[in-house]
Amino acid sequence: MEKVIIGVDPHKLSATIEVVNSDEKLLGSGRFTTDDAGYKSMRTYAKSWPDRVWAIEGATGTGRPLAQRLLEAGEHVVDVPAKLTARARILDTGHNRKTDARDAHSVAVVAVRTKGLRVLAIDGELEALRLLVDRRQALTSRRVQSVDRLQALLAELLPGQAKRDLTTGQAKAMLASVRPRDIAGKTRRRIAAEELADLVVVESKMKAATAELKAMVLVRESRLMDIHGIGPVVAARILADVGDISRFADRNRFASWTGTAPIDASSGENNRHRLSRAGNRKMNHVIHIAAVTQMRLDTEGRAYYRRKRAEGKKPLEAMRCLKRRISDLIYRQLVADADRGAGTGPGGHCGASQESSAVDLLPHIDTSDQPLPGPAKPTLQPTSHHRKTTNKKALRTAS
Repeated sequence: MEKVIIGVDPHKLSATIEVVNSDEKLLGSGRFTTDDAGYKSMRTYAKSWPDRVWAIEGATGTGRPLAQRLLEAGEHVVDVPAKLTARARILDTGHNRKTDARDAHSVAVVAVRTKGLRVLAIDGELEALRLLVDRRQALTSRRVQSVDRLQALLAELLPGQAKRDLTTGQAKAMLASVRPRDIAGKTRRRIAAEELADLVVVESKMKAATAELKAMVLVRESRLMDIHGIGPVVAARILADVGDISRFADRNRFASWTGTAPIDASSGENNRHRLSRAGNRKMNHVIHIAAVTQMRLDTEGRAYYRRKRAEGKKPLEAMRCLKRRISDLIYRQLVADADRGAGTGPGGHCGASQESSAVDLLPHIDTSDQPLPGPAKPTLQPTSHHRKTTNKKALRTAS
């Protein structure tokens, strides 16, 4: 039997598939629900092609549940980026109008034509890490909301005594100092006490989640926390989102994925770059946290930022340079961790360096603010003074 590609356009309640061979010939298609009955029907339908590869669009996002089920069933699954699907759809149809069937066809075509798509594998520890870090992020959002509501209530109970960075201990002391007599004041104080109790519970859960994340990061023998500004939560987010670092060919590809590689916006003689809004925004956020932390402390990151400011860069430009530098450092550390785990030693992994170090924020290779290759050099060379002199002599001789 020939090898086939099953392109999948996944949704929460349905999945549309298209089966093609290596010549992109249509062999089958269908639409199935994502419940147990629909999933079994889809698997039964796919058994007609024993040598099959499932290509799922957004296998780390909307398609994650289906991808995990297929992996657990022993299927071969690859991840197809949505950008590649969109480009294939435009090239195939001439427009960007979407349907589920057209999307499934585009996914299958991309999987046939593209080499090096990310092959998914089961990693229970990494999946648990992702679930825990998402849970920790949700708790953080709940804490911010509780603090905002509590501060608003305290500002009404104690005018002029609001605190910017409110802690639970300060809130308890402030509530203990007020005894309203009217019914509105009593209700306001009671609600504030309930918000404070919720805040104490949320912070307790956050503390426990942070300790669990730290233990899991250490179990994976990662040294990301050796980098200034990267704690257990940030390290867990990096490990959960990156997965296998070998899927990035070099530090430039990694920086493009994290959104820290500026986009070349040069035109004519104007050589400039602009901020990239692409890439994984969660990764960009945690790198921003690391950069802000380094700037607050006496670190090499602060010194690097000040050097960039002294060179004439604006604050946001200097911050962008620092974030790119941190992105490169994270990449090198992930590569070093992978090499150490594989037992190959430095240089045994693609992109490894003999000078990789978790605490070296000033790598010898150039990283700072350049993205991928810069603008092309001018092809028209200016006329030299010697050539002008020669031309003048020739004109005088002719006259």
